Amino acid sequence: MKKIALLFFTAVMVVFGSSVASAQGKYGPDSTECIKYLSYYKEYYKQKNYKESLPNWRKAFKLCPPTANQTMLADGTSLMRYLINLNKNNVIYKEALIDSLMMLHDIRLEYYPKYSSRVLNNKALDMINYMQDDVKKLYAGLSDVIAKNGENTSPQVFLFQLNSAVSLFKDGIMKPEEVMVTYESALESINKIEAATPEEKKADIVKLRSDLENIFITSKVAQCDDLIALFTPRFEAAPEDADLALNIVKMMSLAENCLNNDLFVKAATTVYKNDPSHTSAYFLYKVYASMGEVENANKMMQEAIDFEESDSEQDADYYYELAAFNLKNGNTSAAYADAEKAAQLDADGSIKGKAYMLAGTIWGSTVCKGNEIEIRAPYWVAVDFLVKAKNADPTLAEDCDKLIAQYKAYYPQTAEAFMYDVTDGQSYTVSCNGMRATTTVRTQK
Repeated sequence: MKKIALLFFTAVMVVFGSSVASAQGKYGPDSTECIKYLSYYKEYYKQKNYKESLPNWRKAFKLCPPTANQTMLADGTSLMRYLINLNKNNVIYKEALIDSLMMLHDIRLEYYPKYSSRVLNNKALDMINYMQDDVKKLYAGLSDVIAKNGENTSPQVFLFQLNSAVSLFKDGIMKPEEVMVTYESALESINKIEAATPEEKKADIVKLRSDLENIFITSKVAQCDDLIALFTPRFEAAPEDADLALNIVKMMSLAENCLNNDLFVKAATTVYKNDPSHTSAYFLYKVYASMGEVENANKMMQEAIDFEESDSEQDADYYYELAAFNLKNGNTSAAYADAEKAAQLDADGSIKGKAYMLAGTIWGSTVCKGNEIEIRAPYWVAVDFLVKAKNADPTLAEDCDKLIAQYKAYYPQTAEAFMYDVTDGQSYTVSCNGMRATTTVRTQK
């Protein structure tokens, strides 16, 4: 009964709004009573005495057409929120109040389109606050707001829309591809919003995008096979579409083990061709690295490094990653050269220690041909780099000291060194397997 009673005044108002208002003037057929109750409710409302304001507002709402006063509708949404919070334990009555709140938003949208953007965002916020128990209804409502409000949608709405989509997916109600389309559309909108956002406020948009990605990743929706099935026909229909290609690359990068496939290679190539940058070159490096194509991987990483927009710190990170990749693939001379460059470019010291340690382990694992001194000389170089590593990054000291002790055991005996005309403290140049370094002779005491 309460629900029926509550909704009755809405029906009355709609009837007046659609037929009588235009014939009877701004305040309707009973303008005196309309104005009176508008004044009554407003006095209590200004004092935040919502309890006394409500009955007078209801009277005004029944008597006045929507055109009488937009503030009456806006104040009505505040009064509905007051009632909802007051009756949060009365499920049936609360749902009726939420329905009335949504209807008030819709009435404002119909009669005051000038304020539609703000009203739609307020409506979305009320959905988020009061519809969490009905995820299907929440998702549909937020999607409707986004469809109508477009780029004027409050960014947070996209976050809750995706979150509700993921919940529906986990409940078996929504298909994976529907969630992916929701995520894709949200990212596209966020990118447009960011482009129109002042620089000082863009940090919030960046964080929101990160939150969207985290929701998407943890949802486990992005299974590689599903992504390939979803995007292959779209990419084949528009292989030169740079925006589509970039989205494919981003989404497949988020999925587990989804770089080593034909679609990712083609999409990443399109991205690089349409927008050559250190980022798109790095994407291609990741593609070729995952496929074990060492030459192409090195080529693309070098192109990423060569872009002017990539600063020295970024280049240091790139070189360090490339060094580890080359070492893994048995290209020790290239790995050593990359590790040295990483250490040289790392001005803030974030990876310098690790780069030196990597160079040290490369020399420590190098097998050189020649006499006893030439075979053992790489251990001197290895220790040199390990000492540099722990000096640059004290957190590496324990691991470095273990390796140093291990390598020192292979130093030549003093007498043995003497036989080859080398002595402690003497400068010595090691050249082995395409690598070259100058070090100091050390013997076992």
